[in-house]
Amino acid sequence: APVSADAVSSRPAPPPLASPRSAAGMLSVVAGLLLAVAAGGQGSAAGEQESPPGSRFVCTSLPLDVAGTGCPLPPVPVQGGGLAPEEELKATVLQLRETVLQQKETIGSQREAIRELTGKLSRCESADGKSATGTWKKELGKGKDTMGDLPRDPAQVIDQLSRTMQTLKDRLESLEHQLRANVSYAALPNDLREMLQRRLGDLERQLLSKVAELEDEKSLLHNETSAHRQKTETALNALLERVSELEKGNSAFKAPDEFKVSLPLRTNYLYGKIKKTLPELYAFTVCLWLRSSASPGIGTPFSYAVPGQANEIVLIEWGNNPIELLINDKVAQLPLFISDGKWHHICITWTTRDGMWEAFQDGEKLGTGENLAPWHPIKPGGVLILGQEQDTVGGRFDATQAFVGEMSQFNIWDRVLKAEDIMNIANCSTNMPGNIIPWVDNNVDVFGGATKWPVETCEERLLDL
Repeated sequence: APVSADAVSSRPAPPPLASPRSAAGMLSVVAGLLLAVAAGGQGSAAGEQESPPGSRFVCTSLPLDVAGTGCPLPPVPVQGGGLAPEEELKATVLQLRETVLQQKETIGSQREAIRELTGKLSRCESADGKSATGTWKKELGKGKDTMGDLPRDPAQVIDQLSRTMQTLKDRLESLEHQLRANVSYAALPNDLREMLQRRLGDLERQLLSKVAELEDEKSLLHNETSAHRQKTETALNALLERVSELEKGNSAFKAPDEFKVSLPLRTNYLYGKIKKTLPELYAFTVCLWLRSSASPGIGTPFSYAVPGQANEIVLIEWGNNPIELLINDKVAQLPLFISDGKWHHICITWTTRDGMWEAFQDGEKLGTGENLAPWHPIKPGGVLILGQEQDTVGGRFDATQAFVGEMSQFNIWDRVLKAEDIMNIANCSTNMPGNIIPWVDNNVDVFGGATKWPVETCEERLLDL
């Protein structure tokens, strides 16, 4: 740019520079100006012709090795107490030095803040096993225990950790903004920022690891609960099996037939089962002792089912209906009344010829009839159940049709017994086990909580009278 000699000699002192790099640029400019001034002085001393008034010079900075040549300048007049060029250069250098010292002090204070933050992060990520209850929790949580007795709800734990993490991120971002505002880009190297980010990443991984540990602990607790429940169920099942074994092994009956089966609840899983099955029958007599404790209706004392016919033989009293005898799904109502809670002896006879049937209670014939499944033989190979009505062979019981009470002396013959024999059995004056199904201990199994107990039926009946 065009300048005059007066402008060069009277230029004010340069302002303080912002950084060492800008100071180097200022030194380069000042060196160029001094070379120009020196060249002008030499030209004046040699007696060169002065320039006419109003003329202008254009000068440029030159390297040091060509300082002897350059753009001639008019002599610089010294104005009342003005500084010489050398002294002006010295003042400029001093100002630059003061600026550099100020920048160093600023950088030192910022480095101290960085070291303090680094120390805090080092304390945060200490791996001495105290991350659950140590000092770093209080540093992050501002004195609040954030990782101690955590709530059992993992969602709350994760939310609390997220808030703590966000607070730390905000503090680091705030510090980084301050560093950017007070220190030049060269004063905060990339290595330091990468170190801070790496430390922050390590802390994030620690927090995520803690959350994963809490999730694992929750899963382990659930598994332990399931294992404990399964262990308890196994122990209960073993206890039930042991009780059943003891009940089966309690064969201290005075005789093999002096026992009763007890069905105390109206359910679909308490029942007794006769091990033997029936052959093909053209006539039968069924007798048993009953004491019912349910109302209305005693339920189903026994049922016999075969493939294709679940109601081959059934004795049932359901609800307020009378007692019914079903043979091949055909029904006959029996004039029996046994729901008074006392022991009663029941006998039922049937023959395929004309479907004739008879009903006896306590030795007396109370009813007879015919046309009950006439000319239908009883099919063999079925399942005989005590206390439940079968919808399929050996299963699909209905609790509303279950028998509740006690029974004993369940016997089946393959013929129609005489009335005198039935009376003698009811009076306990004769012992006639069934020739098809006898009432003996090793022929009766109980299930679902049904029990077998020793009993002398006739003696108990006398107590009921």
